[in-house]
Parts: sequence; structure tokens; C-alpha cells
Amino acid sequence: MKQIKIVTDSTVDLPQEKINDLSIHVIPLNISISGVNYIDRVNLQPDEFIHKMEAAEELPKTSQPAIGQFVELYEKLTADGSEVISIHLTGGMSGTVQTAESASEMVDGNITVIDSNFISYGLGFQVIKAAELAKKGASREDIIKEVVKIRHKTKLYVTIDTLENLVKGGRVGRGKALIGSLLHIKPIASLTDGVYTPEANVRSYSALVRYLTKQYVQAVKGKTVQAIGIAHADALELAEKLKSALLDHTPDALVDIAYTTPVISCHTGKGAIGFTFYTD
Repeated sequence: MKQIKIVTDSTVDLPQEKINDLSIHVIPLNISISGVNYIDRVNLQPDEFIHKMEAAEELPKTSQPAIGQFVELYEKLTADGSEVISIHLTGGMSGTVQTAESASEMVDGNITVIDSNFISYGLGFQVIKAAELAKKGASREDIIKEVVKIRHKTKLYVTIDTLENLVKGGRVGRGKALIGSLLHIKPIASLTDGVYTPEANVRSYSALVRYLTKQYVQAVKGKTVQAIGIAHADALELAEKLKSALLDHTPDALVDIAYTTPVISCHTGKGAIGFTFYTD
């Protein structure tokens, strides 16, 4: 039956039950640890990755899906005349969306590729809305319109507990990391226009929760909160504390918590959280 089918990638941080219920098609990214290759969430789960990452001498490497994976899936999904809307993590952090675009040009079917400008729940919110609308029979134009609306109404913060992975990845100098470690600095950044943008430095978990809660309260004042997601890299206790603080201000809000993909925790390191929400 002809319909609109939704594709995304494994950085979406959605539970498998939700993916199945909404018939979302997920293309996994790849991870290499000490020379051994893994497929995100296929033969390597998030909690398992944290342990392997800590034991590895070198920082694991992540890579986007091969173009052939996209071509194969797009051809399969459009074989009955259906259209595809393919929504992916920000092009500012990965070439995945560009690969999807290249693959779409190699397939005869009608395929629309969208850069979500986000990762994790920021991507997930757009994918869920697209899949829900597709199930209801909405047009491609209406789905894209709603996805873009969510993108503009979404805010995503990333907090990092240790600078070790940023040092290994060459993003932070070792001297700066040493000072940060001695001062117990925990950087907070936002993902703005798909780019990692430093926002603040705090020196305790309580200060981190206070800062994020303050940003949230200011952002949602006078608006209706549509969804909240907290993704963590082995930092469930911190995620629960943030959830509790948010519910003190908006008790009727639904707050989802998930273990983030290895593709993200590889860069942030253990103890990181990603806090995402969007309003009407």
C-alpha cells in the first residue's frame, strides 16, 4: 500500500517499542573499539559500550552508515510507490545526512531528506511527530511543516562530567582539561543551529541541575510543554535529579529518560546528559 514511510538513524535515542509501534526504519551508525567494529544498538548496546570504552586505551571511533545501506533501504521502501521522509542527526556533527541525500539521488522513488539540526531526543521528537502524522495519512508537505515547526521550538543542552574524551578526541588540550579537572568544572553547552555552543561552566551536580532548570523555566514561561527528554551516558542518578527539579515547576509534564547511543557517549564521555524539550 502506498504511504509515507519514516527513516532515521540510531542516534535518535528512542525506545525500540516506540520505533516498532510507529513503524520507524532505523539505519545504524558504526563504532570501532580497539580495532573491533560494532553496529550501534545491533551488536553493541549503550551500557555495554560504556564499559568497553573505559577499558580501551584509545578513544573509540564512530562512523556514518555506508551509502549502500541507504540505497538498499530506500529502494525497498519505495518499491510499492510509497514516499520516504528520512530525518537524521545534525550535519554539523556527522556526514550521515549528506550520505542520505546522496543515496536519495541514486533511487527512483520520492525521497525527502531532512537535517534535524539535533541529536538524541532533539532528533527523536521530529521523528515521532513525522511517524504519527504518516500513520494518520498526512501529506508529505504537512509532515515536513510540522517537523520544521518542532525544530524551531526545540532546545537541547549537553552537559559533560569529564573532559577526558574531549582530550582524546583532540577537542580540548590536556592542560585545559587538567585545570578543568582540578576545579571540578562541568561544561554546559547548547546545540544551536546544529552546532555545539558553550553556555556555562558549573562546579557541582546541584549547580548543573539549577542552571538547566532555570533555563527551562525561562524558556517555557507562558507556553505549553510538548515533550521533555533526558538522555544519559551512565548518569541515571543525575538524570533523575534533573527530572525531579523540572517536575517541581511543571508537574504535569511527561519526562522521558533514556540511555544515550554509543555514538554520542563516545564523544561526551561517561556521566554526560543531554536535556531536550520543545514547546507549542
